[in-house]
Amino acid sequence: MGKKFAIILAAGKGTRMKSKLYKVLHPVAGKSMVEHVVDNISQAGFDEKITVVGHGADQVKERLGDRSLYCLQEEQLGTAHAVMQAESLLADKEGLTLVVAGDTPLIRAETFEALVDYHEAEGAKATILTAHADNPYGYGRIIRRADGSVDCSVEEKDATEEERQVQEINTGTYVFDNQWLFKMLHEVNNDNAQGEYYLPDVLELLKDRGQHIAAYQISDMSEALGVNDRLALAEANRLFFKRQNEHFMRQGVSFVDPSTVYIEAGVSIASDTLIEANVQLKGQTSIGHDCVIGSQTCIRDSQIGDGVKIRSSEIEEAEVGSNSDIGPHAHLRPKAKLASHVHIGNYVEVKNATIGQGTKVGHLTYIGDADLGADINVSCGVIFCNYDGVNKARSVVGDHSFIGSNVNIVAPVQVAANTFLAAGSTITDDVPEKSLAIARARQSNKENYWDKLAIGKKNH
Repeated sequence: MGKKFAIILAAGKGTRMKSKLYKVLHPVAGKSMVEHVVDNISQAGFDEKITVVGHGADQVKERLGDRSLYCLQEEQLGTAHAVMQAESLLADKEGLTLVVAGDTPLIRAETFEALVDYHEAEGAKATILTAHADNPYGYGRIIRRADGSVDCSVEEKDATEEERQVQEINTGTYVFDNQWLFKMLHEVNNDNAQGEYYLPDVLELLKDRGQHIAAYQISDMSEALGVNDRLALAEANRLFFKRQNEHFMRQGVSFVDPSTVYIEAGVSIASDTLIEANVQLKGQTSIGHDCVIGSQTCIRDSQIGDGVKIRSSEIEEAEVGSNSDIGPHAHLRPKAKLASHVHIGNYVEVKNATIGQGTKVGHLTYIGDADLGADINVSCGVIFCNYDGVNKARSVVGDHSFIGSNVNIVAPVQVAANTFLAAGSTITDDVPEKSLAIARARQSNKENYWDKLAIGKKNH
């Protein structure tokens, strides 16, 4: 058995997207379309991948890195011309070659594997990936002989009225015998209205030489959706999110309303977790067992432990320890790291800070550039003042301390364990262990002063 090669066609400009961003770099579920294609091909076990680039070549190379080799199509002269750009890398090699468009992010790795297996079992020189279309208008049709074998693929504009009734369509993805592919490419001409070299012409050339052409039909046409405009991009996102949610439900994750949940490609969720309505899970986020992710929550590139409850909160590049609860309306910003059994209440913001086991931060608090120990009580309205207008500084609060309401901790400050910071204090100096720190003006009561005030005179 020879090697398996793949050519990803990614040189088109994508003018219908009406975007400065190169077409195949538009994201589907948080990952560019061409990355979906290349990664699925890798997962299917192909030995070499070659991406044909043109417009936006540098951006594509930057995004894919060493996941692919590259060849440049300087002029876009058709799909056959694009494949020819890989000739110097592949033409003399034995094996099979997959040709797929870089704007088909929904084709699964399992489909690529099945297509290759079918191609080899058929002993074909070319195998077309096909699908059943209820409305096949605009697609090439697969014409079969009476015995079910493939006769040809005919384009819409060239089809007879009878052929246009056929509902098996050519998805534009193929597997070829590698050496036959490049041999036939040299015979493709551009004698057509567009003056371009078309890859499907290879099929006709193989047929003329009596070579076997096969067709492998997938059950779900949407898998082969090509994204050429914003409408198709939105549909690809919808289909991918639906697929993601169904996958997690099969793995033991519950959804209140999966149609309102958006889970990107890099997310993992363990079993017995509940996802409520209107939730976004983005980037490389992982969520443990037995969690509840409440409505109006958005989590990006974060690690959530087991048994965590999150309500209506924003979490980005943070870590949340097991059995913690967050929200409602909390914001964990990058480098927030929470140990287990931590409580972060409503309107609390945490940034670049560590919070120890069992610490409770109830409400209306900002903790930035700080390290808090275990079992600390942070009362309402506490502010860690970490920025002097030029530099940021860090503060530390030791285990089992109590921070009263409306305390300002002006960094850099070291507050030792088992300390009590009195309400309303502005802490600017270090606090030793087992101390009570009070930093506020004494209260002064002026008796019988009411009548001297304007409000007192008004109500006299």
